[in-house]
Amino acid sequence: MELYLLCFFAFLAGFIDSIVGGGGLVQVPAFFVLYPQLLVPNIIGTNRLASAVGTSVAAWNYARSVRIPWKTVLWAGVSAAVFSYLGATVQSLLPSSVLKPIILVLIVAIAVYTYKKKDFGQKEHFHIAPERLSWWAAGIGATLGFYNGFIGPGTGSLLVFGFVSVIGYSFLTSSAISKIVNVVADVSSLIFFLANKYVLFHLALPMMVCNVAGSYVGSRMAVLRGNEFIRKVFLVVVAGIVLRFAWDVVMSFRH
Repeated sequence: MELYLLCFFAFLAGFIDSIVGGGGLVQVPAFFVLYPQLLVPNIIGTNRLASAVGTSVAAWNYARSVRIPWKTVLWAGVSAAVFSYLGATVQSLLPSSVLKPIILVLIVAIAVYTYKKKDFGQKEHFHIAPERLSWWAAGIGATLGFYNGFIGPGTGSLLVFGFVSVIGYSFLTSSAISKIVNVVADVSSLIFFLANKYVLFHLALPMMVCNVAGSYVGSRMAVLRGNEFIRKVFLVVVAGIVLRFAWDVVMSFRH
């Protein structure tokens, strides 16, 4: 029964993640609840294999249907991979609970801004001069890569927001970019988990199949239904991130 439920949540996570990111908010907590006896590295490593393959399918789906600004992807992807490693290093020295209250306020502000600004991300409207675009893409990748290594949840959604708000891409294009950047970061960390034998393949493989199915359905819906659909899903996912961080902050004060 646990495996069937885990596969259901893997499908749901793949669906959500392929649209605006944030699938880890569904899949990882479900894994912890259903398999409490497993070690944390086993859960994270097994989840990472399933989600990495699912994200790759979503990225492929977007690449077939959306014009991808590959220069932006390259700069953001490389900087995200480097700073994700740095974030993980700092995390071992400084507890993430120190920054979570500040990040909670920022994410609430993102949600309110996106909700009130109805035309946000509906069309491409560039704020950056072409010759500076690569540097800004690298900056977004570095910032969110560090966040991914240091804290983690909601990185894909925040990448989408960054590409829309800072550079001026539409939600659809930003989702496509974030998926490819996520694949780079996921594969980079997956090498570590595989090398240390943390991946449990008897769970990872069925999860992977379901995550891939969810990613395919979600990315197809995003391409077909467009920016307004992605904006609505983004708001729902950001609300979930807010609740997750609020819970973490409350629990940190209780200990």
